[in-house]
Amino acid sequence: MLCCTLYAVGGYKLLSVNYDLVISSQPSKVDIALLKDKKLVELHEESGDSAFQVGDLYLGRVHKVMPGLNAAFINVGYEKDGFQHYLDLGPKVKTMLKFIDLTRAGKLKSPMLDRFRPEAEIDKHGKIDDVLKQGKEILVQVAKEPISTKGPRLTTELSFAGKFMVLVPFSEKVSISQKIKSNDEKKRLKDIFRDLKPAGFGLIVRTAAQNKKVKDLEDDLNELVERWTKMIAKVKNSNAPFRVMGELSRSSSMLRDMLSSDFSNIYVDSNETHAEISKYLASSPEKLKNLKHYKGTQSLFESLGLNKQIKAAFGKHVTFKNGSYLVIEHTEALHVIDVNSGPRTNADNDQETNALDCNIEAAIEVARQLRLRDMGGIIVVDFIDLHKAENRKKLFNVLKDEMKDDRAKHNILPPSKFGLIQITRQRVRPEMDIKTKEKCPSCAGTGEIEASVLFDTEIENSVSFVLKEQNEKNITLKVHPYIAAYLTKRESWMPWSNTIVKGWMTSFGGTIVVESSTNYHFMEYKIFNSRGEEIRLN
Repeated sequence: MLCCTLYAVGGYKLLSVNYDLVISSQPSKVDIALLKDKKLVELHEESGDSAFQVGDLYLGRVHKVMPGLNAAFINVGYEKDGFQHYLDLGPKVKTMLKFIDLTRAGKLKSPMLDRFRPEAEIDKHGKIDDVLKQGKEILVQVAKEPISTKGPRLTTELSFAGKFMVLVPFSEKVSISQKIKSNDEKKRLKDIFRDLKPAGFGLIVRTAAQNKKVKDLEDDLNELVERWTKMIAKVKNSNAPFRVMGELSRSSSMLRDMLSSDFSNIYVDSNETHAEISKYLASSPEKLKNLKHYKGTQSLFESLGLNKQIKAAFGKHVTFKNGSYLVIEHTEALHVIDVNSGPRTNADNDQETNALDCNIEAAIEVARQLRLRDMGGIIVVDFIDLHKAENRKKLFNVLKDEMKDDRAKHNILPPSKFGLIQITRQRVRPEMDIKTKEKCPSCAGTGEIEASVLFDTEIENSVSFVLKEQNEKNITLKVHPYIAAYLTKRESWMPWSNTIVKGWMTSFGGTIVVESSTNYHFMEYKIFNSRGEEIRLN
């Protein structure tokens, strides 16, 4: 199990938790969902043009130095310049700049750092114009993706994340994850990396390295050093701005970040993704057995009921147990979440107990919503007023425990006397925003639709055109479940009768597969060819 959470506060207790990872591949994007006890807690979308992701490395050029901000704007090829603050330069920036200059001038033959003489560290209270000048070429890494009208946030403290460690160039320090509690294991890992680590590189040893064999650790380190070597080769022969190294795919990076524990199941629906993850998990056969290759006719998200969960979880109002609900509002500066009890009452409890019960459940849902929507910045939650200090403490502890699994850096303040809890959460990529209210495809917002009795005739004409005029032999018709049932039903009193779809195949030739999707509106349909491409109909 990925996580086992156990806490008890005033009778509130949660035990073992199971996590599933779902990866659905489509021609233009990949949807990734993380489930906690079959309930959606994270949702990511990885598009084909996934440039400027956190972790991407760019050879950029200083466009403008701003002494007043103590920062510089770097041209990395995005429509808005990237933002590089002095505090994100890192103490070894002069060493890195010298290395890049000599490499691009052809004066360094090796990408390794064992014979490279480092420069002095910069003053942490220094000025940006003492380090960077306009037109200077610089190697930077994306620390925060472009959000709204802002370009990416950049850093020169480079790092290369692997399964068991993070490689840090221009450093000699070896740090061990604080989650590894055993002193013997910490000493073992330090001894191993004292011998393995190449000179000029530091390491941050991840929790996943605990109890791993030396060969597994050495293979991971060699892979990271090879990535550094390939990246430097691109730096030598590229012109700024240029992406010299991309981060792993979002699915692989999630597996990498959570490799220290087990998923109950990993569901994938494409051969390429299955092969990629099988290779990634090859060193952990006990995890490989949980990889499931889905080959059903329905979409993977539809078969697991995720589309319905997505529709229910996004939007302004989010309902949880017993009719209680959250109201989520977004402003330019912060997010506001209001907790409402709705019609919920328990006659056996007093007002304080009812409020505490509702707040506990709301805290669990708030923690889920922050991860699910990837909300960042300042979040203010208005819980129902609690008059007893011990109850406010219980609520605070539950919220902290629920957010322990959140991989984004966050800080939670205790409830104020007004019942407000303030949360800051790291924002590194745009918030996930899914529209749950859509324009009616039948009336286009006019409020009037064509006669529904003619809907099957409209579909029939479209199917006829595709099969007879466009010479398609095999098509898939996707419709709302009610329409699918109507098109494929047989009369119970006449079992030998044909369905409507069978009649179309007899009349027009070809094969028609009907698939239902709760994502579709009642009078919405789409037709796909044998390659899974949508056939556009005027």
